[in-house]
Amino acid sequence: MLKFVMLDRREYWAERLQASLADTYQIVTPENEAEAQLKIADADAAYGWVSPEMLPLAQKLRWLHSPRIGADAGYYYKELTEHPVVVTNPRGTFNDHIGQHIMMYVLALARGLFFYMEAQRQQKWDKNARKTPYIDLATSTAMIVGVGGIGQQAAGYCTAFGMKVVGIDARWEYDIPDVEKHPPEDLDSLLPEADFVIVTVPHTPETEGMWTTERFQLMKRTAYFINIGRGMTTKLDDLVEALINGTIAGCGLDVFEIEPLPSDHKLWKLPNVILTPHVAFKDATNISERQFEMLLDNMRRFAAGEELRNIVDKSVWY
Repeated sequence: MLKFVMLDRREYWAERLQASLADTYQIVTPENEAEAQLKIADADAAYGWVSPEMLPLAQKLRWLHSPRIGADAGYYYKELTEHPVVVTNPRGTFNDHIGQHIMMYVLALARGLFFYMEAQRQQKWDKNARKTPYIDLATSTAMIVGVGGIGQQAAGYCTAFGMKVVGIDARWEYDIPDVEKHPPEDLDSLLPEADFVIVTVPHTPETEGMWTTERFQLMKRTAYFINIGRGMTTKLDDLVEALINGTIAGCGLDVFEIEPLPSDHKLWKLPNVILTPHVAFKDATNISERQFEMLLDNMRRFAAGEELRNIVDKSVWY
């Protein structure tokens, strides 16, 4: 009998998992940190986060499932990275929802929706409200930085609109038709070609603060920046400067270097900026079930000694 500890408490999941895997697993849901430290001692696998204090106690731990795709800073600390435990995550469970959110930004920015909405608020019938160039998606180029699950979904949506798609990724996991594939080293040389720069990369030591003044200056003045990956990849002060100076034409952001974004931040009042408060898949009704099914499948694989899905490279956090 394998022991599985739910460190991130989800009682409903625990009940369903126990019912589905009664012959294979004992599912344990500790009430507090002290109980968790006791239960983890002989656990074979766990769901959630194992703290640096808890890891030395986990003498049998072979598999850890992270509840999040882009784990918070500190999840992959040095001792966990060097530990033989295999870590998996739920990536792939909301690609379509976030891909649709990306296209909301693309379409709104391409048509200058911000300016027409502003005219609407002022009750003005203004056919010349748009202050940015009209972009025909069928003749435009989207650069997707981070072509994992979300990026490949967005690439499919972009190509459906006839856009040329240039992809930047360190490890190509998907076979995506009609997408130019490039390594991260090509990013700066290709930025001047893009009408839309769509960022989906996770927060890693390599991606933290990668979007700076220097990179924005490589973009077209008519180009748009979209970040739906992690806020820590983008220096907000540099982005604000690029917007105010007209270095780029506008942006769409769902994630921010500081969350929540302070109410007095300059981004709130800049034109042609679309901000959503980290909600790209918030109200999707099928995410929880998808993630449950992924965990259940991996638990069956673990019990059978099969390869797990979505294994994380702990050294780069994804």
